Amino acid sequence: MDFAEQVKSSVDIVRTIAEYLPLKQQRGSSRYVGLCPFHVEKTPSFNVDGAKQFYYCHGCHAGGDVFKFVMTIDNVTFYEALKLLAERNGIDMPKRDVSDPDAKLRGALFEMHTLAAETFHANLRTPAGTEARKYLETRGVTAAQMEEFVLGVSDPGGRQLVQKFESRFSPEQLDQSGLVLKRQEGGGHFDRFRGRLMFPIHNESGKVIGFGGRALRPGDEPKYLNSPETPLYRKSHVLYNLHRAKEAVRKQDYGVLVEGYMDVIGVYSAGVHNVVASCGTALTNTQVRAIKRHSGRIVVNFDPDAAGANASEKSIQMLLDEAMQVKVLALDGGLDPDEYVKQFGAERYRQKLEKADAYFHWLADRARKKFDMRTVEGRLEGFKFVSPAIARIPDRLERFAVANDVASYLGVEPRMVREQFGGGGAKVRKPALHTLAVPAAERLLLNALLTSDPAREEIIPQLRQLSAVKNFATKEIFEALFALWDAGKSFRYADLEGRLQENDRHLLSQVVFADELMEEKMALEQAAACLQALKERDPKEEIAELRGQIQAAEREGNWDLAMSLMQQLDDRLRGRK
Repeated sequence: MDFAEQVKSSVDIVRTIAEYLPLKQQRGSSRYVGLCPFHVEKTPSFNVDGAKQFYYCHGCHAGGDVFKFVMTIDNVTFYEALKLLAERNGIDMPKRDVSDPDAKLRGALFEMHTLAAETFHANLRTPAGTEARKYLETRGVTAAQMEEFVLGVSDPGGRQLVQKFESRFSPEQLDQSGLVLKRQEGGGHFDRFRGRLMFPIHNESGKVIGFGGRALRPGDEPKYLNSPETPLYRKSHVLYNLHRAKEAVRKQDYGVLVEGYMDVIGVYSAGVHNVVASCGTALTNTQVRAIKRHSGRIVVNFDPDAAGANASEKSIQMLLDEAMQVKVLALDGGLDPDEYVKQFGAERYRQKLEKADAYFHWLADRARKKFDMRTVEGRLEGFKFVSPAIARIPDRLERFAVANDVASYLGVEPRMVREQFGGGGAKVRKPALHTLAVPAAERLLLNALLTSDPAREEIIPQLRQLSAVKNFATKEIFEALFALWDAGKSFRYADLEGRLQENDRHLLSQVVFADELMEEKMALEQAAACLQALKERDPKEEIAELRGQIQAAEREGNWDLAMSLMQQLDDRLRGRK
């Protein structure tokens, strides 16, 4: 067994995927369902089979083994997924030279970012970090918080990282790191971050992949300088602090979205550990899906200034588009989350968080402040102000219910709601059923053979003699199954899946998850019943096929073949073998 197979056989795919998104077990079986992390959906269609160590989504057809899942969701190479799973499960990686140049580069970049974070953090403890420590202390950041968030300071001279890197990494790796820059004249490199307070940015697995650097000196622009896009860091994909927050998000069943690094630190230190922020960019659907994997509910708590309000509206719409349940926390006193915690304390902030308004009530409150609610015209204008957001709710019944609620809150006649949103004939759209163009007997037979060693031993020798198999929708799957059986190897679902082309892999996944999980003790009985049904049907199909072959031979003038086929047909019609 090679190392990849060793890891795969040691790792539970259910437990691994459950680290990324909530899964619900189906009726005490080895199957689990959840909302797919790869596309937007309200009804769970993402299935994980613990017995077969495989996942499949009926909605977007994503599927594969534990390596494929980690590679897709973490955007890493196979080798990185292998290493990550081995480390998480306490399996020692063998010492080997990685020949893949992309894996080599990414390995070097991870090492460089880890070294940079350690260097910046060490600087903070020295006299060179005095200015940064004083700034953090004025913001109420304790020494313990500096340690927990691995805060640091970059050397103002611009050569500290270069000197550490040049003897260990190639020029190409330096250029790709985003941590150093090439000199325009004279050659060589210099540090990108100089004299700044440094916030390490981690991927969801907890590895440092980038930095945010805040200016400490007046006039040092920009105020925040973030790492550029690199093979490790795509800012539109990363949420600051998600690697720490994800467990709390799942436990509390909601996340808190704030604007900046300091807000995260302040709120997290208040005991609200389910807090994240975007990394110096407008929120993206990829970031939304990253947090939605852990909960479909979120509270948005952006700064109360105009910029924060605009950012809230844009982010909220993105969250709604991804079918998130959104609440909005508007703090009084014109304070941002970090300042509010410092001034009023953690307990008061948590109380405000628990009472956060649902998004449409928050929007209606904005309308009440914007328009004169004492007049009919003002109330109508307020309802029109909220209506475009309500109109974007995809579900008709939900849209109508929210519109009625907001209208009542604003004092608008229900007639306005009916005129604008309808609803008298509102119907709940039933989710589309996943139909599968595979006959029941064929589907049940395949599932039985996938489930039971005794079923394969008894049924396969008889099954492969039937001509009906050649007309199966799953013919390629059965042929691969026969080949595995001929090889005399112990059967594994991954071995079968690995022998198939892409279309047949999808078909196999659909077949596996189309029915209730079959108990092994019932598999042989089920397989035998399906085989008998196929045997009864097989002679008719064989006779029809022989007649077709005879006609084809006659058209081609191949009389010898035609005569031979006619003899076979006569034998079948007489019931002879």
